Amino acid sequence: MEKVKVLIVDDSKISRMMLKTSLKKTNFEVCAMAADAEEAVALYAEHQPDVVTMDMNLPDADGIECSRRIRMIDSKAKIVMISAMKDASLVAHGREAGISAFLQKPVSTNQLIDTLMTLCQQQVGKQAILRESYAKPFARAFHEGILDITGLDGEVDLSADERRFIDVSGIAVIIGLTGEPVGRAIVSMDTDVMRAFARLMLGAEDGDELTDDEASDSVEEAANIIVGRGVSNINDVFKDKEIRITPPGAICGTNIRIASPKITTFRITARTRIGEIHLNVGFAEGE
Repeated sequence: MEKVKVLIVDDSKISRMMLKTSLKKTNFEVCAMAADAEEAVALYAEHQPDVVTMDMNLPDADGIECSRRIRMIDSKAKIVMISAMKDASLVAHGREAGISAFLQKPVSTNQLIDTLMTLCQQQVGKQAILRESYAKPFARAFHEGILDITGLDGEVDLSADERRFIDVSGIAVIIGLTGEPVGRAIVSMDTDVMRAFARLMLGAEDGDELTDDEASDSVEEAANIIVGRGVSNINDVFKDKEIRITPPGAICGTNIRIASPKITTFRITARTRIGEIHLNVGFAEGE
């Protein structure tokens, strides 16, 4: 996928540097940076960026006037106002000038990327939006949850999952996602990993007996915590959306096959010293 070009407009060198740093290692490429309105208009005409981040206070014109000038060049220009101010009057005037979205400083990397990806859906693709805005928060929650619950720290991989079926020998904990978007999450691991995971979670010592029911119940509770954290990470960013989780249900056995519905799905794998732990998470958006 080609990079999405971003023009940063801000009279503060520090703010420009912070925004550029936030976009490193993403599908967004800073093609130019401007310190005032005149420079911004000239650079927009030269580079034709896909999206513009716009400060309100510029030395030669405010961000609204600068946005108007850019929109005179390109009536379809996508502009995000990033300002220390975000009151109703500013937003109203900004909308009239064609500004698409408004963020208030200090803006987090997640907020910035989520906003840019939403505005640039056609260039970025819906799967990339779901990966960055939804799957990655689950991957962070997965890594942090395993570490907090068991003390295990391992490498975590995230990839698109196009399998029609998920095959498990051990345990699979299935949790539904309701709200916007709807979906489901499945935490799975093999039997030996399940037992080792439960012992660490419960602080069992050598010689302590642990039944299979206790082990599966422990993994079920851990999955509920981890998926709940992932949902909270998303809800913290998307204030206008609210995802909730359904009660978990665990399936234990060998050669378990779970059908994967036609949703955009991602596979998250944690490689730990006791073995691999998997989180498969899918969303109904992105079809």
